[in-house]
Amino acid sequence: PQCAGAAHSEKTTISIQEHMAIDVCPGPIQPIKQISDYFPRYPRGLPPTAPPALSQEEPDVEGYDSDDSTTLGTLDFSLLYDQENNALHCTINKAKGLKPMDHNGLSDPYVKLHLLPGASKANKLRTKTLRNTLNPVWSETLTYYGITDEDMVRKTLRISVCDEDKFRHNEFIGETRIPLKKLKPNQTKNFSNCLEKQLPIDKTDDKSLEERGRIMISLKYSSQKCGLVVGIIRCAHLAAMDANGFSDPYVKTYLKPDENKKSKHKTAVKKKTLNPEFNEEFFYEIKYADLSKKTLEVTVWDYDIGKSNDFIGGLSLGINANGERLKHWFDCLKNKDKKIERWHTLTNELPGSGYND
Repeated sequence: PQCAGAAHSEKTTISIQEHMAIDVCPGPIQPIKQISDYFPRYPRGLPPTAPPALSQEEPDVEGYDSDDSTTLGTLDFSLLYDQENNALHCTINKAKGLKPMDHNGLSDPYVKLHLLPGASKANKLRTKTLRNTLNPVWSETLTYYGITDEDMVRKTLRISVCDEDKFRHNEFIGETRIPLKKLKPNQTKNFSNCLEKQLPIDKTDDKSLEERGRIMISLKYSSQKCGLVVGIIRCAHLAAMDANGFSDPYVKTYLKPDENKKSKHKTAVKKKTLNPEFNEEFFYEIKYADLSKKTLEVTVWDYDIGKSNDFIGGLSLGINANGERLKHWFDCLKNKDKKIERWHTLTNELPGSGYND
């Protein structure tokens, strides 16, 4: 009886708190699931990476934050550099397994191209947008004109896949970059690349040399007429200056130094175009021996009625230039009476001052 009494008194010492704890404790406390765990592929509006506490405890089986190349998709495309016509043809074939960007689990993808360094609206090309698909087939060829051998050595083509959004900013899905020196002239090269996260653009890029388009110029020294014949043939991919997404371009040329301010020539204005054809020639009477001391300044302008014209881009050809611009001038001096045509890049650097009409 004493033992029983002892056991009985022991029992009564268990507190109600302990009693409740023993009966209802559910075991170790689990982390509360976040809403993003139920939608692992919908990062819109959520932090780009999972909170560190979660990622340490439970690696995400979806691989959402692991190597992004597995989740962003792949892009099939081909590139061809047509050396004779200075054209780079970029055929965007299709993408597979794109990351969903919209609430319906799909995307509205399009592809845009830029040339680096010097990326700008002027050298952006884009495909049409395809609706509600993660496996779009574009089969579209986008062409850059005025691409030189120098560009093929130093430029990189950036291909970005984006999701078009009617109500907010278009969203970046992934990109791939191809140094153009990987291409052989006149040979099509096929690619099937995993898309990568957006890479930072090299900040050392000189912003003053933003590309504003391309211009084709011909030079010929005529020994018969004793002068320089400058041909302004055409422009391509000019920067848009007007609200309608176009420009009304014309070209001015000066042969400097120009004490008498008589060397200015102007083409006609071409309305509402970013790829104008001028096919105009200007003549500068000058002794052959003096050419080596001269610089030809070429500027492209957007004509505006009732206000000052906008500078689109420019360049200088001559003994103080470099690269293709110097080579073109030398080739003209070396080959009298031969017309030499070359494409050149326009930049937003004004070659000289005192250009206002």
